[in-house]
Amino acid sequence: MRRRLLLVLLLFSGVAVTAFAVPLLSSTAAERTQSFVLTRTGDLDRFAALAQQAETTGDRAALEDEVTAYVELYGDPVVVVDARRQPVAQSGLTAADPALARVLDAALRNQPASSVPTLTPWSSGHVVFARPVGTGTRVAGAVVLRASVDRAAADVTRRWLLVLGGALAAAVASVVLVLAVARWLLKPLAELAIGVRAVAAGERRAHVPGSSGPPEVRELSESFNRMSDAVTEAADQQRRLIADASHQLRNPMAALRLRMDTLSGQVKPEGVRAYTAGVAEIERLESLLDGLLALAAAESAATEVAAGGREPELADVGAVAVDRAGFWQVPLPDAPALAVLVRCPESDLAQVLDVLLDNAVKYGGAVRVTLGADRAAGVGWVEVHDDGPGLGEEELALATSRFWRGRSGQPGTGLGLAIADQLVKARHGVLALSSADGFTARVALPLEPAL
Repeated sequence: MRRRLLLVLLLFSGVAVTAFAVPLLSSTAAERTQSFVLTRTGDLDRFAALAQQAETTGDRAALEDEVTAYVELYGDPVVVVDARRQPVAQSGLTAADPALARVLDAALRNQPASSVPTLTPWSSGHVVFARPVGTGTRVAGAVVLRASVDRAAADVTRRWLLVLGGALAAAVASVVLVLAVARWLLKPLAELAIGVRAVAAGERRAHVPGSSGPPEVRELSESFNRMSDAVTEAADQQRRLIADASHQLRNPMAALRLRMDTLSGQVKPEGVRAYTAGVAEIERLESLLDGLLALAAAESAATEVAAGGREPELADVGAVAVDRAGFWQVPLPDAPALAVLVRCPESDLAQVLDVLLDNAVKYGGAVRVTLGADRAAGVGWVEVHDDGPGLGEEELALATSRFWRGRSGQPGTGLGLAIADQLVKARHGVLALSSADGFTARVALPLEPAL
């Protein structure tokens, strides 16, 4: 964004400076050219008037003196001829010069002179001016002046340098202004991006200054600060709710279970069935409460990571898999030569594997646990496979939903896979379920960061 904004603003500034400088350069050169032409035309008019006076009086002395003085002063040669091309006064030029033949012919025919091209700093050489001598349509001679353009070109160069210097100063000022405007616009956005990355990295109550930039960006920064505080507060409230619920619900449930156990020896034969059903319901409520609290804790973990959770511990997938497989009395997996360390607490990974192994033992046949690492993708993985009936495509899509239970009729709360899925997601992992030749649950978690 910074590059695009600078490109647009600098391009606009460059066009504006160019649109100002180019016409000024052109008008400066045209003005100096016009001054050069007018000055030389005035000199020709003066020589023509003296030539007309010399023809009338027959005295050429004044004309010759004026021509000589002019050439000595300005260095531009002059020749004055009569109607028969005979020189009347000359200095530095001769009427017989072949280069003047065309100009003399045009002047003696009273034809208009050709225009002088606009002078530039790189103009050089001479410009020949000619004017007929006489009154009305009667031409009594001609005056030819060959003027050097070097001095006028030098004046144009000086003026162009001034204009270009001003344009350069304007360009520098424009660049400074563009950089200042870009910084004013983009600095708060950069601070906002840093704040977003801080929240994503787990910093609690990450704030941005929000004291500079346009009003809209300042308002956005203030909204971001409020959002960061709200996310952190929501995570704190969620943790407090889990703790309060665990304390407030477990105590009455434990007291109720104690009372039911106390009544076990006092139940009459006709009430044993109802008593047994009540105990089963209490056990079911306890299991459901444990599952709900575990699910709430798993969902809270993702919020905690986003709102300021600590950097997760590293777990050795092989060690945890061997430990849990031994607990569930299934074949132990083959551990890889190199330890597979993933960014997940051992307790969370163990809980996920307990859920998967519990399901595999309950609903499947032979259970197999495998593990490994994809170093290129940066993930470590562990799979639990069973030879059971598996699930259909629609059932696979619902398997991680809360309270969903398959058609097997086995007891359970329907929260196990939902808890496992939330725990894996909280650590930026993936729980993938598939049903080919049985049922397979694959857990992939990020590997430890490279040093």
